[in-house]
Amino acid sequence: MNEEVKKGSEHPLNTLASESLGAFSELGFEISYGPELESEWYNFDALNVSKDHPARDMQDTFYIKNEKEKVLRTHTTNVTARAVEQAGKEGRLPSAFISIGKVFRNEATDATHEMQFFQIDGAMVGEDISIADLKGVLEHFYKKMLGDDIEMEFRPSFFPFVEPGLEVWLKFQNRWLEVMGAGMLHPNVLRNVGLDPEKVQGFAFGGGLDRIAMVKWNIPDVRLFYQGDLRLNQF
Repeated sequence: MNEEVKKGSEHPLNTLASESLGAFSELGFEISYGPELESEWYNFDALNVSKDHPARDMQDTFYIKNEKEKVLRTHTTNVTARAVEQAGKEGRLPSAFISIGKVFRNEATDATHEMQFFQIDGAMVGEDISIADLKGVLEHFYKKMLGDDIEMEFRPSFFPFVEPGLEVWLKFQNRWLEVMGAGMLHPNVLRNVGLDPEKVQGFAFGGGLDRIAMVKWNIPDVRLFYQGDLRLNQF
């Protein structure tokens, strides 16, 4: 009975999640956790997403039968909202938070989109927080994960929970890939979690962990992470 025993290995997304949390912990970010089954308040309303916003439609959000106002979270920004709210109640500002978790969206799948994926989300709130702080944090993170020579761009964009908003793009296989949305927290969001936007400011960011993995390991299709066929041995 001298058969060679083949040992398993950690899934690449787990490896990347641990590395990512470590990178933000080095900057003083606190790791936060929150529920996958979430209320509409923390998933949408608290984040300044209006009742008629397209993201709330059935084609984008999984609603739970017989569970009024409950959804499968569409982003881990729900964790950020809860964490910032709690920090404000406890008088723990300035504070910074980071979370990584599974999110769900009722959308078509392709090489860069899945119905279920992992998102990294974070925020920093306190006095005199600026968009320069946001850029510095994200540049540190992506260079830590992907190397100092990674090509990055910040492009203007719109998201209901930030103003101004921007997108982070990375060069991948000779083309640009959008990997994260970010910006300064909208005053309405600060008010919704019990803070005074005249006294404190903050930034927030969120994006797919899967897309960072695609760039890091040159993986062409995000669906390979969830295929589960060990015979492929793609990683």
